Amino acid sequence: MDEKFDKPAVLSCLSKILELELAGVVRYTHYAFMIYGYNRIPIVSWLQEQADESLVHAREAGEMITYLGAHPSLAIGPLLETHQHDIGDILRESLEHERAALAVYKELLSLVDDKFVMLEEYARRMIAAEEMHQGDVDKMLRRPGAVEAFSETKAV
Repeated sequence: MDEKFDKPAVLSCLSKILELELAGVVRYTHYAFMIYGYNRIPIVSWLQEQADESLVHAREAGEMITYLGAHPSLAIGPLLETHQHDIGDILRESLEHERAALAVYKELLSLVDDKFVMLEEYARRMIAAEEMHQGDVDKMLRRPGAVEAFSETKAV
């Protein structure tokens, strides 16, 4: 392992990722409980898949932390909720969570780019996954028939 990277900064970033992904497990599981209406079954299934994927991502972050010889955090990231349980509100909260996770993965990439291939590839793979999630949520937030990307200002 090449030690030309800022190990404390990388570990701090990986800890944030671990905590955000664990929060995602709780967040998406909770959201799945709160879905009502005609479209409940496919939306609940999608939210449960997101919770499962967040757990996989948390495990990967924890493995990276222990690979670097550190101790994974037991903390969970922010679990703020608006207590609005309309599907649109839940999806907008999900989009914000995905944006926060994407920012931390990009931070990790900036710390390891051209310094640590394993972590660089991990960060790139996770960035791609988070961008895909954002794209999925964006499409779900669009009005039927809308082609252009979701915008908070157009939604109201």
